[in-house]
Amino acid sequence: MYETTYHRPSSVDEAAALFAKGSEAKYLAGGHTLLPVMKQRLASPSDVIDLGKIKDLIGIEVSADAVTIKAATTHCDVATSGPAQKAIPALAYLASLIGDPAVRHRGTIGGSIANNDPAADYPAAVLALGATIKTNKRSISADDFFKGLFSTALADGEIITQVSFPIPAKAGYSKFPHPASRFALTGVFVVKTKAGDVRVAATGASQSGVMRVPAIEAALTANWSAGAIDSVKISADGLLGDIQGSPDYRANLIKVMAQRAVADAG
Repeated sequence: MYETTYHRPSSVDEAAALFAKGSEAKYLAGGHTLLPVMKQRLASPSDVIDLGKIKDLIGIEVSADAVTIKAATTHCDVATSGPAQKAIPALAYLASLIGDPAVRHRGTIGGSIANNDPAADYPAAVLALGATIKTNKRSISADDFFKGLFSTALADGEIITQVSFPIPAKAGYSKFPHPASRFALTGVFVVKTKAGDVRVAATGASQSGVMRVPAIEAALTANWSAGAIDSVKISADGLLGDIQGSPDYRANLIKVMAQRAVADAG
């Protein structure tokens, strides 16, 4: 690991100021991506700015219309939150599937979506639920946030402060996990909004990262049932192919995971 200067700010403004002063500064959330690449000497930030102890970035708020999760809230806290489980059960269930207990007790929602790993779980929920990502500078809709593999709309130095999820009428999540990492080989989050709209997002399948699945959205709009997806054809074009599964395999997984998610949603 290269030499770096570690900072633990107590506020978002202090963190942003430290970032501006550093020549090659990086924010640290849970650390599951940054620390390994630093240990392998693939990254050499001049300053590491730890956001994990900023009190204003920790907590879950539930209103009649939304579940708002602050950025440094851990996956474990989301998974075990009674109010979150009641308001959006699928979201709490998704958090319970991330990694292992050690990962869930350290990893954060802000770090997950800022990194935008193509096989991460949270991006599917953010996109399917039509969440709003709030930063220290602005608000960004989910449809505008994810830009491709490990790429988002965040500007250099911008800090996610919270994610607000509208409470849906129905939602479900199902994934086929990698047996070692527990990342999603393919995961699908399905949502029926209170207005009756259907949104479906898949993670772990596309070469471009998290994606909407219009064909399944159309089928579920006409008939909200797992059986409605039977006749849907998912193209393998643009899907990932690797030692774990071919594009055709992942295309089939999208259908199967979507059907399971709908069944779980009720």
